[in-house]
Amino acid sequence: MRPYSHFLDQIKEAGLRPTRQRLALSKLLFGGENRHVTAESLHGEAQGEKMRVSLATVYNTLHQFTKAGMLREIVVDAQRSYFDTNTGSHHHFYFEKDGQLMDINDEMISIAKIPQAPEGMAIKSVDVVVRVVDK
Repeated sequence: MRPYSHFLDQIKEAGLRPTRQRLALSKLLFGGENRHVTAESLHGEAQGEKMRVSLATVYNTLHQFTKAGMLREIVVDAQRSYFDTNTGSHHHFYFEKDGQLMDINDEMISIAKIPQAPEGMAIKSVDVVVRVVDK
């Protein structure tokens, strides 16, 4: 497990104030492997760790971390967003049956042609979500 000071520094470097809730959620998000979370799943995890944090605070913190570049938001439909601790460019499988998201290895996908952006616009990123179901 990373030291407490690591999470404190990470939040400060992102230009955010290191509140008790941000520090606690940062430890859950960035304390191990890269992962995909929803606000609800992170809130449940925080509750399981006896952290006193509201679902609204979890939503706000996830969006603040995303805006600061600490997380990447993956929108799979109008009702569900995931937050990815791996902010590098990569694509995902979305398992419709259980709502899980999984990274796709870069060697497994290629994009042959990307259209030009409309005039006055630039392409920021290309996100592919491959939806899978049981056969």
